Amino acid sequence: MKSVYLLSTLALSLSFASIADEGQWQPHQLAELQKELTAKGIDIPGKQLADLSQYPMNAIVSLGYCSASFVSPQGLVVTNHHCAYNAIQNNSTKDNNLIDKGFLAKTMAEELPAGPQERLYITEAVTDVTAQITGSLAADLSGKDRYEAIEANRKALIKDCESDANYRCSVVSFHHGMEYFQIKQLMLQDVRLVYAPSEAVGNYGGDIDNFEYPRHTGDYTFIRGYVGKDGKPAPYSVDNVPYQSKNFLKVNANGVRQGDGILLAGYPGQTSRYRLADEISFAADWQYPAQVNTFQQMINTIDRLGAADADLKVKYSSVVKSHNNRMKKLQGLLDGFKVTDIHAIKVQREQALLDWIKADETRKPYQQSIDALKQLIKTEQAFTQQTYYFEAAKRSDLLQAAMLLYRLAQENQKPDAMREMGFQLRDLKMIEGRLARMEKSFHPTMDIAIWSEQLAEYLAQPDAVRVAELDSALGLTAGMTDAQVAEKLTALYPQSSLTSTEGRKAWLGKTPADFAASSDPFIRIAVAIFDKNMALETQDKELKGQLSQVRPAYMQAIIAYNKAQGKPVYPDANSTLRITYGSVDGYPAKDGVYKTPFTSVKGLIAKRQADYPFNAPQNLVDAYQAGKTDGYFYADLAAQTKEPWFCGIFNCPKAEVKAFNSVPVNFLSSADTTGGNSGSAVMNGKGELVGLNFDSTYESITKDWYFNPEITRAIHVDIRYVLWMMQYVDNADNLLAEMEIVR
Repeated sequence: MKSVYLLSTLALSLSFASIADEGQWQPHQLAELQKELTAKGIDIPGKQLADLSQYPMNAIVSLGYCSASFVSPQGLVVTNHHCAYNAIQNNSTKDNNLIDKGFLAKTMAEELPAGPQERLYITEAVTDVTAQITGSLAADLSGKDRYEAIEANRKALIKDCESDANYRCSVVSFHHGMEYFQIKQLMLQDVRLVYAPSEAVGNYGGDIDNFEYPRHTGDYTFIRGYVGKDGKPAPYSVDNVPYQSKNFLKVNANGVRQGDGILLAGYPGQTSRYRLADEISFAADWQYPAQVNTFQQMINTIDRLGAADADLKVKYSSVVKSHNNRMKKLQGLLDGFKVTDIHAIKVQREQALLDWIKADETRKPYQQSIDALKQLIKTEQAFTQQTYYFEAAKRSDLLQAAMLLYRLAQENQKPDAMREMGFQLRDLKMIEGRLARMEKSFHPTMDIAIWSEQLAEYLAQPDAVRVAELDSALGLTAGMTDAQVAEKLTALYPQSSLTSTEGRKAWLGKTPADFAASSDPFIRIAVAIFDKNMALETQDKELKGQLSQVRPAYMQAIIAYNKAQGKPVYPDANSTLRITYGSVDGYPAKDGVYKTPFTSVKGLIAKRQADYPFNAPQNLVDAYQAGKTDGYFYADLAAQTKEPWFCGIFNCPKAEVKAFNSVPVNFLSSADTTGGNSGSAVMNGKGELVGLNFDSTYESITKDWYFNPEITRAIHVDIRYVLWMMQYVDNADNLLAEMEIVR
């Protein structure tokens, strides 16, 4: 029998109504949540948090894949070490490995370019444009026509919004297509690396500690945004000057104690809180296991080749770090599904919704939308299974570059407004940056090894899954081993011009006819499989267009149901700016084990070993043991003395009183986070920076599907540890002088 944590929807609402901190709220919703904010001890009014032109929200920025915040008027930004890993890796070589050594620019002149693709995005406006996107769509459109009509409306709005080239705009779906908002962001193109601790600090514990707690990781790095002398965003130039941020977060050196309320602001990537039970089953039974197999193969290959070649290790350090993180999360999701029967919880909630619908004849259309959604989901899942291994079979950086360039050539034949998003004039700089970035993250030896393994896996699938165009282009036959495939692939690379940045960029601006006439083997493969790729894309558009009708109707039912119970509803995460709130608190990890909310430098040193990933730097140990902790040493954080919230419900025994006696390193909170929240500012009730979000506990991984208030905890770097490292270990006095530090 499964080990199951399962309470009815009613019991959950009764037990946790006053303590659950679930919700990744759009800023404008905070004005409706003043009661909850006040109860948490948040002093900033909800209306102020809803205003993106005011402190602290105008200090929150995005990297496009992680979150960050301004911490000085000179464009200084703090984020996670793992978020800035590309910038660190971009400036590393096997002979000057900044990943291992760390980096500190003592002057602005010493700061290093983060890389051609790095950007800082500052959200200035969020506007409801639902009427412009879907308000005039005919009800009888096919799925593909509906999809393309929505895309055309999105592109038109984006073009108007980007009349000033310094801005990057997007039109994003909320509540799965029920609403659309236009996001206007100032885009800084010149981003530089300022200060990164060594990996022995920034990634202390490595993949062993990933998603684990207790944690002792200094996951922080400082970067800076630059602009032209006129104050406007500009590409990298030695003549550029630091960006003058309108606001920046004050840094509170006193930090937080257990029970304190906190705010967390950032750009969470994706959640599936409103997916159906059938979708959980598919993810748990097929999709996640398939992805685990794929990622594990790639990780093993990168580790094996990297161990034998320092250059390969540096080039693929960021890639393997990302893969390891994804792998650990996938495994955590699968393990979490075994512990908490989220499928059963979803079934119960769906039944409660259906009962509510059946109670009123006027709600019958909701039932029809749910039935239609379930049918479409079956079609979508079949499509995913059909295409998964073909997509994996194209997992070569060089082939991806060839496909990108050929698709761009095809799209360039159309008027800009008719081109696919991602291939318009506005996207050319990012495409050029992606092609240039390969210089630091591509090597034929690794590409061959990864690609051949994925092709061998693809060849092991049934004939119905295989794609004749790919088989023919590469001369593949069923049952070939990865060694046999690798032998075929190895001969292709010396014949290709795409192995160099100059060779890749030379194809920009070429016509489809130029590609068709090429003898470059990767270009020829890209041309050969183009029609198949387009046919699958058409199928995908048809599905997405149909779903864009039925999922919004389902969300309308969800919102109406919750409104009837007096509950606001937040949208699933979609990489847009969100705010969540919570409390500093520990949690019951398992029977007899309660994890306290703070870890310390004392605990970090106790965990220290001679080898990676627990090889804490000697200068850190020396500074601590020499007593260089003034201002950051705490005899008692009250972290170990206050009873956890659930004791008031479950009558647990009194906690043992222990003094802290150390410098804080990491702490836990009940804030609702997910991927993309990495680097998010953790603020106290006054909006002062007290930490950086960087991870979740292993027990929390399934929160992407279901928020369990008892055990869901986010892990943060304590700002006191960052300041202590800067002052006593790495001597970053120049940066400390830039920041406004509150004591």
